[in-house]
Amino acid sequence: MSKADVLLGLQWGDEGKGKIVDVLTPSYDIIARFQGGPNAGHTLEFEGIKHVLHTIPSGIFHKDVINLVGNGVVIDPVVFSAELDKLKPFNIDFKTRLLLSKKAHLILPTHKLLDAASEQAKGKNKIGSTLKGIGPTYMDKTGRNGLRVGDIFMANFKEKYDALVEKHIGILSHHKDFEYDLAELEGPWMEGIEVLKNLTAVDSEHYLDQAFRAGKKVLAEGAQGTMLDVDFGTYPFVTSSNTVTAGTCTGLGIAPTKIGNVIGIFKAYCTRVGSGPFPTELDDEVGELIRQEGREFGATTGRPRRCGWIDIPQMKYAIMINGVTELSMMKADVLSCFEKIQVCTHYIIDGEKVDYFPFDVNGIELTPVYEELEGWNTDLTQLTDYNDAPKALKDYVLYLEEKLEVPIKVVSVGPDRTQTLSNH
Repeated sequence: MSKADVLLGLQWGDEGKGKIVDVLTPSYDIIARFQGGPNAGHTLEFEGIKHVLHTIPSGIFHKDVINLVGNGVVIDPVVFSAELDKLKPFNIDFKTRLLLSKKAHLILPTHKLLDAASEQAKGKNKIGSTLKGIGPTYMDKTGRNGLRVGDIFMANFKEKYDALVEKHIGILSHHKDFEYDLAELEGPWMEGIEVLKNLTAVDSEHYLDQAFRAGKKVLAEGAQGTMLDVDFGTYPFVTSSNTVTAGTCTGLGIAPTKIGNVIGIFKAYCTRVGSGPFPTELDDEVGELIRQEGREFGATTGRPRRCGWIDIPQMKYAIMINGVTELSMMKADVLSCFEKIQVCTHYIIDGEKVDYFPFDVNGIELTPVYEELEGWNTDLTQLTDYNDAPKALKDYVLYLEEKLEVPIKVVSVGPDRTQTLSNH
């Protein structure tokens, strides 16, 4: 029996997972998203075209591959149908190549309203939500009120929908200054439900079990990043799902013994979107230079990303939690403008030097300790073979491999799928 390989982000999201899934897809039969929702923005570039996917797995452009949206994903029918519309020019057979888990939860228009009302009420204590309704949908899931894809085929779907909306309107009535027009949102949502009804819904756990028995190769695709995990991230500035390897088991119905390789994706530096702690953040011209060079603006929200140097204690923590077996380093080309590169190796907390990620990075004074490395200070975007890479880049990779104790098998030197170098 085959196993599922897992691909996920090791930082605060935006590591470049979509590109690597796209590059790896020809080696797999099934690409399966296991958590998150339209708050994800997975960017793929090839043949001069840039694509941003939000809910659909990043293997959708490969014609012999099945793309499965797992039960751990939350689906907004409006966003989903818009995503399908954008893919129409590519003649993709969605009926056979795109499968939805019947157990995946639906984002209602009122979930988005609850999200916006909640952020508005928090004022300056905002958590930096993407306002896509993700949090309230997962809250209804754990509160056992949620609507699922399988419900849309049931005779009592409208009754279930109305009951949940009534509950939401009751909650919204407590937000006195919050105005909304639900009727305006409901029309497109119901149209989106009709689109979903024309796709293929499956019992994904049984589907994947049969795939394993048939020796099929499965790649599980995560969204966001490890440091946004609801249990292990920088809580409460996190997303509402488990973004770590364990989320694959609950988000797809795969047993822990069926997990194969775990591919951890990270940037050669570090970024974060929205509020929350970020130990190596650079509030200076260096941070701004990284932002401009790396075009660090959110694929979903357009927000400027906060930028900083790579953080070894944070990375070691993410590797430990996920059981990472190999690494892919993204955006090495962005650091080409620096003569020197800094790497955070420790933190100073209360006068003590530590090399681990602490419980509450929000409430403590934390000073990063850096080591300086030589930069390569040369354009990498034309490289086609890792052997031809500048010595300083190879030294950086070796340095990180020694510190992280996991091989870096892929080095990305540009956004296009062709700008992906194999190491080892």
